Amino acid sequence: MEKKGRIIKSISGFYDVLDDESHELVRTRARGNFRKRGIKPIVGDFVEYDATGDLGYLLEILPRENSLVRPPIANIDQAIVVTSSVEPNFSSNLLDKILVNIEHNDIQPLIYLTKTDLLDENKYQELKKIMAGYHQAGYIVFDDEDSYGQEQIDRLESTFANKVTVFTGQSGAGKSTLLNHINPELGLATAAISQTLNRGKHTTRQVSLFEIADGLVADTPGFSSLELINIDKEELPTLFPEFVEYSSECQFRGCNHVNEPGCKVKEMLAEGKIMQSRYDNYLYFLNEINSYKKRY
Repeated sequence: MEKKGRIIKSISGFYDVLDDESHELVRTRARGNFRKRGIKPIVGDFVEYDATGDLGYLLEILPRENSLVRPPIANIDQAIVVTSSVEPNFSSNLLDKILVNIEHNDIQPLIYLTKTDLLDENKYQELKKIMAGYHQAGYIVFDDEDSYGQEQIDRLESTFANKVTVFTGQSGAGKSTLLNHINPELGLATAAISQTLNRGKHTTRQVSLFEIADGLVADTPGFSSLELINIDKEELPTLFPEFVEYSSECQFRGCNHVNEPGCKVKEMLAEGKIMQSRYDNYLYFLNEINSYKKRY
């Protein structure tokens, strides 16, 4: 009998599928012809499977909306970008680079600021002002003074419903701590991995999705690759939501927002409607992309 579901865990050739209708977990194996066809099922995949007998069989993997290589996971709806305010210090360049990569993967980013309790009041207000700029650019931002206060955690969890959520951010930003506040099982898994990775061993590990707040959350601290190598200079301006908002009013179609006359984005920048740091990082990334092209 053919059924549909989603892979939420894979363990050495077995795939645990969460059934769409019954919401039950069914253990399955992939059909032999998957390997011949060069198909590898990954966590997050929507599948059709046959559930007669004790062990189900995967029949088909449905087309993916998106997928990441590290960690291997498909059909992600949103990524929580865990951003540290100190230790490591807040870096708008790194944050923007992560945001651009997430947008490039057709995933919705949300920004979560941690370690705000280590800031004095002036520093916190400064950072809050920067976060207001991200909010104005169209991002959902979590920047309470108490990073892990229950109210903010609840607000974060309310974004999980009917979505697959992954976590990302630089190491030491507090991802494990945040995952721990959401669900201790998630945090424990991550802490152990980080320690292994820091010893310089690259452990391939399986991702699992946990059911939390009517959604699915990946127990992994997110993606490691931050090269802009797959992004071309035509795509880059489309990955800044606040540029997209104004670019239709630019004089030229396909405006790069650099030296072109009649550029609405630069006009908005001059009026303070677009953050200077975001624009500077945009130019920096543009430069980086151009230098890749010369190398290859």
